[in-house]
Amino acid sequence: MIKVGIIGATGYGGRELIRLLGLHPEAGLVKVTSTSAAGQPLGAVLPAFDGLTDLSLEPFEPAVLAQECDVVCIGVPGTESMPLAAALREAGARVIDIGPDFRLKDPESFKQYYGVDHAAPQYLESAVYGLPAFYRRQLENASLVAVPGCYPIGAILPLRPVLEDVNPQVPVIIDAISGISGAGRSTSEALHFPEMNENVWAYKVGRHQHIPEIEQELCHPTPIQFTPHVGPYTRGILSTITFRPEAEVDLNACYAAYEAEPFIRLRGEGVLPELKHVRGTNFCDIGWVNDTRTGNIIIVSAIDNLMGGTAGMAIQCMNLMFGIEETAGLGFGGMSV
Repeated sequence: MIKVGIIGATGYGGRELIRLLGLHPEAGLVKVTSTSAAGQPLGAVLPAFDGLTDLSLEPFEPAVLAQECDVVCIGVPGTESMPLAAALREAGARVIDIGPDFRLKDPESFKQYYGVDHAAPQYLESAVYGLPAFYRRQLENASLVAVPGCYPIGAILPLRPVLEDVNPQVPVIIDAISGISGAGRSTSEALHFPEMNENVWAYKVGRHQHIPEIEQELCHPTPIQFTPHVGPYTRGILSTITFRPEAEVDLNACYAAYEAEPFIRLRGEGVLPELKHVRGTNFCDIGWVNDTRTGNIIIVSAIDNLMGGTAGMAIQCMNLMFGIEETAGLGFGGMSV
């Protein structure tokens, strides 16, 4: 049994990890920490898990976590996991960070987009980007995994194999809309019900912190124009990607490498994904249209930002790290109603 600890267990990503670990056949939750609720029973703070666990939330003690856990997952806001991950690594723990602090390899890009100096740059090079489709072998021996951002997953999976064979006219346009849970548990006036209900808005246009992450992992010099939106629903990301190839392209051939991927579902040309098909799952669904009138290709992807975009991806990475079945604990169909 893989013994798992979670730091930041009361956040949305941490809660989803707790739910998944409660159903995992070969892993179990043994430690949970929280700054705001240390000392309280987990079931009292999160009533959804009352009666399912007798764990209590504890303060962060890296030596204890390293001794009692096989792996520790960190689910805290961006820029806050750097010292936590460093302390855990120094104590000998294997770490999965579901936040952004170790995704970018360039500390200058991190400073530019996150507004702070990186506090643990010595771990950036060895951190493995947690996208199994491209880093499966590296994940097997990883000591520190940086789970990708949810927006990047919805963009990289549809685009990267295409850009290996295609030179598009620039820029590649990515418009994505996320549910409110993508903003995390912290509240703000803009996300209050009266402000968000029956409303959709774009934000951080041209300066979103996921831009350098997407461009880094596309491994292609073509720049992207990324515009995120937030909509009045809880979870899920629908991404619409538009580009014009310099020559004809067969997307079926580009996606041939995904045929054996357990959590990538290719819907094919003219069959476009919907959020309800991936809600509650670890799947990324991909469909596309070749618009002969404009010469553009439009790719649409759908993920659940808390599953295939965060906690589910973390569990998939954990399975690979410990040499068990990659799909263990993740066999959920979509919540279509």
